[in-house]
Amino acid sequence: MNAPDQHAPVTRENVRIVHSADVSDDAILGVGSSVWHLAQVREGARLGSGCIIGRGAYIGTGVVLGDNCKVQNYALVYEPAVLGDGVFIGPAVVLTNDTYPRAINPDGSLKSAHDWEPVGVTIKRGAAIGARATCVAPVTIGEWATVAAGAVVVKDVPDYALVAGVPAKRIGWVGKAGFRLEDIGDGVWKCPETDARYVEVEGHLTEESN
Repeated sequence: MNAPDQHAPVTRENVRIVHSADVSDDAILGVGSSVWHLAQVREGARLGSGCIIGRGAYIGTGVVLGDNCKVQNYALVYEPAVLGDGVFIGPAVVLTNDTYPRAINPDGSLKSAHDWEPVGVTIKRGAAIGARATCVAPVTIGEWATVAAGAVVVKDVPDYALVAGVPAKRIGWVGKAGFRLEDIGDGVWKCPETDARYVEVEGHLTEESN
């Protein structure tokens, strides 16, 4: 019997990959993750436990997802994106990776992988990106922030911020439950769902400690 290959992919125990999905042998999928119809997970991608990759979604080479992420149908997550735990990517969302996109060089030759430097989108823990939103790299989406459907993000988004529009601008704050926070005065905001309180200081929000 041959000795085990130390460079072989991690054994995919308790992982669901449907027959029409295209998952590289070099991709690492955490326990309990699912990859659905026509989705593609490229070489070197690393998915944490409990992730769900929806129909037709694309996970680029070397992309990193934390635990319990949801990438909905037909979303495009291009390398080198990094997603924290519990990130939600809505249907048809695009995370770009090219600041100056061109198909050809100035001399007319077709651009190759050596002719440009990919840049990534970073999305921190618990954040949500609404359907058909576009995040133009390089940007960072803060923890528990929400990007509204159809928004185009071109600047970093603070923790707990609710942003919308083209280009996206902050229109409010959201709590960990995803509900828009209510202003109760003196820089204090309250979640209408959980009653959790948050404190705003100089444009930054933090959860009030108990």
